[in-house]
Amino acid sequence: MTGSQSVAVTKPFDEHITALARQHRAAGGVGLQVLNIVGGQAENLLERLPDRVKDQLEQATERALRLAMQAAAGSRGVVPDQKGWFNTTLTTAMGAAGGAGGLPTALAELPLTTTWLLRAIQGIAAEHGFDPNDPEVRKECLLVFGAAGPLEADDGADMAFFSARLTLTGATVHGLISRVAPRLATVLGQKLAAQTVPVIGAAAGAATNYAYTSYYQQMAHVHFGLRRLEIDSGRPREELVEALRHEIRRLG
Repeated sequence: MTGSQSVAVTKPFDEHITALARQHRAAGGVGLQVLNIVGGQAENLLERLPDRVKDQLEQATERALRLAMQAAAGSRGVVPDQKGWFNTTLTTAMGAAGGAGGLPTALAELPLTTTWLLRAIQGIAAEHGFDPNDPEVRKECLLVFGAAGPLEADDGADMAFFSARLTLTGATVHGLISRVAPRLATVLGQKLAAQTVPVIGAAAGAATNYAYTSYYQQMAHVHFGLRRLEIDSGRPREELVEALRHEIRRLG
């Protein structure tokens, strides 16, 4: 199906796609507000980081993802899934604490926020009827971190992320982390850079974590909403992604 062709859908299917498209639009809505707080553009934020941090960012992100996988899986039997507002409130507080001490505390806060974001994503998978303890669902939760990030206006990258599930078959968690880490490193680098802005580090940390938590929760709803629609409707993933792309463009 090409972009010029109409997407033939039934009314209930159309309503599902429209709802998912609206969630996709809402995902990045607070990103621009964060950029207004910290000043500059998303692509310039990384330049604020010291070279030694930029050089090690991907490795630090991989370590954070591995720690998050272990901690999130181990906590599921102890700490129940929380509502979206609670996740956002908690990570916002984490971001403020991380930004208050500049780069050292922001780096220390990174794995904690990553872990809680992953738990939030797992909770959303459960909301859509998927078992977060299923190894394949765990991989799909990780895959959500492959989205573009709240500071990027990049629908193309998000569409590639939604299509990426087709290549999950046979992928190991280790391999998936290695695949997701470069994208997430760029996203988290922007967050770290925002938290190091003099004077307003705590405010920027709170704002970025608010934006990131809102973004990844919305993207998780879209990802697992598509997966649920794929199962319930019996339609191929490619058709659903194209229908979603069409609706996002229609909504502008």
